[in-house]
Amino acid sequence: MAEDYFKERRRAQRRRRWGGRMARGMLYAVIAEAFLIPLVPLAAMAVLLFGCAALFLRLRIDPSFRLRRLPYDAPALLFVVIGLLSVAAAPDKAFSFYNFYHLVPIYAMTYLLAGQSLRTPRELQRVVLAMAAAALIVILYGFYQFIFGIDISAMKWVDGESFPELSKRVFSTWENPNILAGYLDIVVCVAVGLLSALTRGWRILGLVVLAGALACLGMTYARGACLVIAAVLAGYGALRDRRVLLGIAVAGAGALLLDPVLADRLLSVFTRIDTSSEMRLAFWESTIAMILDHPFLGIGWGMYFMVYPEYDFYLQGAPVQIVHAHNMYLNYAAEIGVPGALSFLWFFFGSLVLAFRVRRRTPSWETVLAAYAPDWNTVADVRAALGRWRRSRFIEGLARGLGLAMLSVALNGLTDHLLFNIPSSMLLWMLAAMTAAVHAAAGEARES
Repeated sequence: MAEDYFKERRRAQRRRRWGGRMARGMLYAVIAEAFLIPLVPLAAMAVLLFGCAALFLRLRIDPSFRLRRLPYDAPALLFVVIGLLSVAAAPDKAFSFYNFYHLVPIYAMTYLLAGQSLRTPRELQRVVLAMAAAALIVILYGFYQFIFGIDISAMKWVDGESFPELSKRVFSTWENPNILAGYLDIVVCVAVGLLSALTRGWRILGLVVLAGALACLGMTYARGACLVIAAVLAGYGALRDRRVLLGIAVAGAGALLLDPVLADRLLSVFTRIDTSSEMRLAFWESTIAMILDHPFLGIGWGMYFMVYPEYDFYLQGAPVQIVHAHNMYLNYAAEIGVPGALSFLWFFFGSLVLAFRVRRRTPSWETVLAAYAPDWNTVADVRAALGRWRRSRFIEGLARGLGLAMLSVALNGLTDHLLFNIPSSMLLWMLAAMTAAVHAAAGEARES
């Protein structure tokens, strides 16, 4: 009997030890994926697979570990299911299914791994730090491209007849300037949300990332993304922090005065319709026709490029392949039907609202000292209280940043479909999982 007892204890200890190793493997995989998404997407997918393997092994060997429900698991699962069903409506079912199972599981696993791994403010801090390091590399490479020059005359990113002076647009580690600009919008929003919640040393790093991202964003000459970030930050500044409003006004005026080409690009949105704008309007009209013809399951996942020629009235057979609708909402409705698009919007806007529901409740440190200092007997008590206060501030700042970031994605989706890009989609699903983790951490902090 005694021998069986000790065997069982050793077995339980081994399970706990290996469970701890799997937990660390999951966390390191999330951190690595967050760092690699904008830099080396294939490597990000590799560490994602490693992290998911660690997750499933932990479920088997650690009896204390259970999957937790996240607020928007249901629409996420519904989106995956409807996306799979849409394959049945595709004109090329084999390619549609191939495209689906190569992409959607990556997004779902990113959401699963990050949502189940990130459970404490400290873990969220490490992921944010990895994202900041990656953003700095992206920004520095963008500066390198701008300084040493990239000839885009042979590329299709700009209407050369409407903007003959524009010969240089940076894209850094991303596929084109518009996708880079959408990513930089996210970086700027997260940095702005966190600035008021960081300690002095980390706040300096946040300001460096913010200034670099704004400068690099101007180098993309992406009209939509520049106007989106101006609108998001102006709204946030007017409602929450007038310093942000003043800063965006000064930075915007300075950029327009120093770079007449950027000013011409941005003002062209209001003063004239160029080829890029005309094409978008034509794509949207064709896409609406697709939706009306295929409202339930759509034309099939990833089938826009194949079906668009049937609805093309603008290009009229020109040898140009149109792979998406340049509108996130119309593209999802066209490819997976109205129910599939609604499931995605439920997941996306639900996560966005969830981020803003983490309200600012943490008082200033001076107020905390005045209220609780008489109850603290040792230096350790003060340090513990300061640590809790800093974690609470970080969670609230990150929630604001995530909410602003997802709002920027929502507004950019009106004129482009940046989620067609695989790393952009991986990043969005990770942000949604981080939002759920932030909401859970804020709830636990209120209860403690």
